[in-house]
Amino acid sequence: MADLFDAGAKAAKKSPLADRMRPQSLAEFVGQEHLVGPDKILRGFMERRELVSMIFWGPPGVGKTTLALIVARAMGVHFVSFSAVLSGVKDIRAVIEDARQQLKYYGKRTILFVDEIHRFNKAQQDAFLHHVEDGTITLIGATTENPSFEVNAPLLSRCKVLVLEQLSADNIKSIITNTLSNKERGLGNLEIAIDDDAFNFIVDLSHGEARVALNTLESAIMLTKPDKENKRKVTLKITQEAMQRKALLYDKGGEEHYNVISAFIKSMRGSDPDAALYWLARMLEAGEDPLFIARRMVIFASEDIGNADPSAVQVAVAVKDAFHFVGMPEGWIPLSQGVTYLASAPKSNASYKAYLSALNDVKEKGALGVPLHIRNAPTPLMKDIGYGKGYKYPHNHGGYIEQSYLPKELQGKEYYKPTDNGFDKEIKERLAFYKAKRKQAK
Repeated sequence: MADLFDAGAKAAKKSPLADRMRPQSLAEFVGQEHLVGPDKILRGFMERRELVSMIFWGPPGVGKTTLALIVARAMGVHFVSFSAVLSGVKDIRAVIEDARQQLKYYGKRTILFVDEIHRFNKAQQDAFLHHVEDGTITLIGATTENPSFEVNAPLLSRCKVLVLEQLSADNIKSIITNTLSNKERGLGNLEIAIDDDAFNFIVDLSHGEARVALNTLESAIMLTKPDKENKRKVTLKITQEAMQRKALLYDKGGEEHYNVISAFIKSMRGSDPDAALYWLARMLEAGEDPLFIARRMVIFASEDIGNADPSAVQVAVAVKDAFHFVGMPEGWIPLSQGVTYLASAPKSNASYKAYLSALNDVKEKGALGVPLHIRNAPTPLMKDIGYGKGYKYPHNHGGYIEQSYLPKELQGKEYYKPTDNGFDKEIKERLAFYKAKRKQAK
């Protein structure tokens, strides 16, 4: 547990570059415009000096801790931070007591910043509840996990969840440029020349994490030697050595990125696991975010395999979770298993096409009325005017009963047309059976 409010004292020491360059105000902060831009929610809280308990949810290295510090500084409050990994209920109680003393003797409210709040168990999270509710502390939690699943509902209901996005390539470029010119806390006092390809290499392989970008830049500069004019030349070779990675032709923000991911998807769609594995290896070796690849696999499993193999989406989600749990360097193993499964599975885009067809009717015909017999009728009045009247409960009729569920304007419309591939064929036969029963009933 530590008071981190005095960032200036830390900057005065020879701390790591990423720590020294931590923004001190919103004017220095880069990214998250949807939260800190003009008229946006977090800037509004700060301008009105409103202390609100919040959960910052987003990937690593995008500014969660920094924003908490900036909020505390702007509000002029006591700021205490600790990690959920290292702290327990006893530490929470000590913080609460300290917060009471700050308010009683100095008139200062306390912001308690909890990093990795998802790692707190239920008892630890419950320890905050009363003190957040009565205003003893204002809680700001940071998490990389979905707070809907990882933060207790009572605590979550008392906090505003703000979603932070991965920093863009332009954001990272701006951070590096500012660091190279900043003479007070950055590298502005050094004569540094960095090649364009070295600069872009750092940007690409930082995966939107400012901390990774600055740590790599600092390591690269440590590997340089000043020339006769005391200038330091940062080349691609040096940055590769600093990051221990080689550069492949793969501009994450440019054409080759889209070419390679397209080849990857089309190889799986074409049921060629060998080609899909090659493009997977290309992306991983070039520094692509493995979770980006996993997300594309989940989408592919539903879009291109669908009900031809309903297990495919389960496999894809399991691969995503497995990678999230294992990480690199071994994370390529579940990814490769998933790729070979998806590429080898039977294919059907029937569900994908069915939705697009239904969506087209929604856009063209607007919000058509829900048929009365399938409307919910929770009140006597609704029953009196016909809500739910005539509805037939399928389970009372052997699991199937002929009745209409579409608006009258769309009666007889068929969106979903399964293929003859894999499990799709069995679904097609089931639907044909139901269709025959409908005809028989008519």
